[in-house]
Amino acid sequence: MFTLAESASGAIVMTAFGNQLGRAVPLAVGAEIGYKKLAMGPVTATAELGRPVADAVAGERPEFPVKVLITRDSDDAVTGEMTIVWTLRPNK
Repeated sequence: MFTLAESASGAIVMTAFGNQLGRAVPLAVGAEIGYKKLAMGPVTATAELGRPVADAVAGERPEFPVKVLITRDSDDAVTGEMTIVWTLRPNK
């Protein structure tokens, strides 16, 4: 579940900040996961940025959270929640 959530957060970060790759590299700096229910069978991870893109690119080395929900496909029950904190490290 951790890998699934981290992949979903990376996908939304690349979608939101891919145009910044010329000036900065996105890096995960921390993560926290909570396991809620058994994740039997297929699951889906849904990621959401915790702050607007414009706010995140305004700072020199901003940090921004990405919240991920992992749900069972069979009944939409939340099986896990994860928050990954990302930064944009400026290229040198």
